[in-house]
Amino acid sequence: MKVNLSTSSSLVLVKATFISEGCERAVLSPFGNIQVMEWHITDAQSLGIIDHEIGDHVFSPAEYEIVRRVIYVTADFEYKSLVRFSDQALQAGAAALAARTTIVVDVPMVQVGITPQILATFANPVYCSMEAVTRPQRTKSRTAWGIQTLARRYPEALFIVGQEQTALSALVDLIEAEEIKPALVIATPSGFVGADVSKSRLNDSMVPHIRIDGRKGSAVVGVAIMNGLVDLAWQAYGREANLN
Repeated sequence: MKVNLSTSSSLVLVKATFISEGCERAVLSPFGNIQVMEWHITDAQSLGIIDHEIGDHVFSPAEYEIVRRVIYVTADFEYKSLVRFSDQALQAGAAALAARTTIVVDVPMVQVGITPQILATFANPVYCSMEAVTRPQRTKSRTAWGIQTLARRYPEALFIVGQEQTALSALVDLIEAEEIKPALVIATPSGFVGADVSKSRLNDSMVPHIRIDGRKGSAVVGVAIMNGLVDLAWQAYGREANLN
């Protein structure tokens, strides 16, 4: 059978054709293309539930695709009011991916979560802060020191800080000092001490970013945002990337 799913504001149109155990999902891309992706039938059903329950929202079609992915992996509708996009964040991130910009992440969980999608599309290099060769520092965590080391090496990289608040704080320090100019920062660390402050500083920095406001967040959320962005970017630039 064929099922049409859409948001209440008709911002996103999803056509799902269920075939035995699986389904094809044709997505009307906010960038103007139509891309067919494979989903299991339960995935399509879950997305339909999200579309039904999320209610009114102010997200653009592309932003909504990101938000619904976060809700899908967390089963937490509060993220509807916590995901924040700076101006041109998705456009900047998609362009950086298409240009095969280096990606720097804070923890291995994020690296493992995004690498299959990256390898299947734009093949950007992905580096993890915990793998950076650094000298021991008493004043910084290993993750914070590692991300600073990689940021100085790749000052215009696309950064994903999924878990470590100290890494985000260290990254923002470099941004505020104008030592680096990231293509995009995805910031989703959780925490009771300092996480909300670091996210607020990121917002004030004027760097393109996607962040989770407040105390909530996780590496899983960071991965969901990045993989959603990769899908959107591939719809916009994939054909061109295949020709190059």
